[in-house]
Parts: sequence; structure tokens; C-alpha cells
Amino acid sequence: MIYQTDHYRVKADAVDRVKHAISEFVAYVRDHEAGTKFYASWQEIKDPTRFVHLFIFENEEAQAAHGKSKGVRRFESVYVPELLDGPVIFTIFQQVATNS
Repeated sequence: MIYQTDHYRVKADAVDRVKHAISEFVAYVRDHEAGTKFYASWQEIKDPTRFVHLFIFENEEAQAAHGKSKGVRRFESVYVPELLDGPVIFTIFQQVATNS
């Protein structure tokens, strides 16, 4: 399994557009990416312009397929022009422990 997070911040006037695009994107992932075992998006409460996405990919092939998907391209077309503080920060983790 591959555990990944993405962190980014968008312009305040783009928050609603980005949230709508996130909902569409997560539905796309659910319906088209069997190798993406988990995908969630969180919005920071104290600063609603900040988002983090959590992924669990089955393997490197699933991660690569996700990155090349039509859904990613569509989602990027919405949020990338609205980014503040530089590009998205992608981080890969290894799991140490879980309660599930």
C-alpha cells in the first residue's frame, strides 16, 4: 500500500469552487479507480482556504494510474489556477499503526 497526502491553499474567493470540484473528483475516484483504496479531502476549520487530501493506493500502478487520470486533469484545471503559497505538497508515508 502507498499512503499519500497532498496539502495546498487556495484563494478565498475560490473555496466554494474548489470544494465543488473536490466532491466531483472524489466521486470520480470512487467510480473509476479500484486501486485507490481510500480517498478523503479535509478542509481546515481555522483557515478554510487550506485543504489536505488523504490517499491509500493499492500499489505503484494504482498511484500512477490515478496521476494520469482524466479526473485528475479536470480537478487540476479548477484548483491549480487558484493556488496560493506555491504548488501542492505531495508526501508519501509508511503506515506505522492503525485502529482498523
